[in-house]
Amino acid sequence: MTQDTIFALATPPGRGAIAVLRLSGPSVAPTLTALGAGGLKPRLASVRELNHDGVAIDQALVLRFVGPHSYTGEDAAELHLHGGRAVVEAASRALIALGLRPAEPGEFTRRAFQNGRMDLAQAEAVADLIDAETAAQARQALGQLDGKLSETYAGFRRDLLKALALVEAEIDFPDEEVPDNLARTAGPVLEQLARDLHRAVEDGARGERVRDGYRIVLIGETNAGKSSLFNALIQREAAIVTPIAGTTRDVLDAELVIGGYAVTLSDTAGLRDSDDPVEAEGVRRARARAEGADLRLWVRAPGDVEGVAADYVRSGDLIVANKSDLGSADIRSQGWDQIAVSSHTGAGLSELHDWIAARLERDLSGADFPAITRERHRLRLSEALADVRTGLAALEVSPEMAGDDLRRAAQALSRVTGEIGVEDVLGEVFSTFCIGK
Repeated sequence: MTQDTIFALATPPGRGAIAVLRLSGPSVAPTLTALGAGGLKPRLASVRELNHDGVAIDQALVLRFVGPHSYTGEDAAELHLHGGRAVVEAASRALIALGLRPAEPGEFTRRAFQNGRMDLAQAEAVADLIDAETAAQARQALGQLDGKLSETYAGFRRDLLKALALVEAEIDFPDEEVPDNLARTAGPVLEQLARDLHRAVEDGARGERVRDGYRIVLIGETNAGKSSLFNALIQREAAIVTPIAGTTRDVLDAELVIGGYAVTLSDTAGLRDSDDPVEAEGVRRARARAEGADLRLWVRAPGDVEGVAADYVRSGDLIVANKSDLGSADIRSQGWDQIAVSSHTGAGLSELHDWIAARLERDLSGADFPAITRERHRLRLSEALADVRTGLAALEVSPEMAGDDLRRAAQALSRVTGEIGVEDVLGEVFSTFCIGK
């Protein structure tokens, strides 16, 4: 149990209707008494006149929580003050004078983790929920905070330990009355576990895309109208638009929300051969960005040369026949999905928006298990999968070697939720939090 008592502002700083100061630690009760708010019943809001050394601070709504039944697992309290800066500063000075110290970023949640109120995956979900800007991000974070993702990981670990117990039984009791080749009976369990882990790792990009943003890239020849379409989709004039071919030289990104999902939309340089080293670099960057895209929108205009895009269009891409008000660029005969739009008149933009929203829903929603949301999780699951596969192969050769592999896999799974060996990642995880969380 941490010995010092901390406090922090849990609401945004600055002028507002209310400001909430959070307190946590063993000195919460005497601190409240010193401020004139002693004797409060737990979880019952009370209005008290706060003061320190006879100087009034504010008329506040005060709540007290008794550990371990609090967010941090410690004694805790909340002071709901009027939101003026002077009031908050006066209360903070009083708390420091009473021996409390300002909290570090994420320290409240770190204490909750250390006191067993949540595991590390749930702690990460708190940060994701605070940062959520879309409905999908909030839903995903809430599911992780509720323990759904942790339960999935726990299920993996239970199956692994079940198999490990069979292997170790054969190692520890070779001459006892146990079935022959007991370790081999672990094979079906490990085979199913390997399939589940593989599916989770492969599906990992889905959760990361919900959290970090789905990457859509506009690509095509010069003067196809990519920048005009970019501006139309984000509904502001972000990209420079001129009749001069090759105006766009670098990748331009914009964040937006489509269908409740965060999207990073990228405008890129037009594809063509160029002796201009600056434009050539822009084309190289355009191709590189397109290679890493989740969705590529190939923008074509009437008169574009056939075959320029054909070398690069892949399954899942969408052809956007732009400048439909000027003519047709129909290439459906080549078997690619196509939507005709006009960035100038707005024709077809609603259809394009709906098509993208449907694609996002297809790619980012639904699965047999909660989505992995962090690269850290995916790396640990990949380690566990590799060890399970190695252990499975070793069953026929050496139960001892298989046991070593399976123990390493169990350790990798335990690191995801913070059961073991996470001191090296705690600082990184909690440093991303706001002060009052």
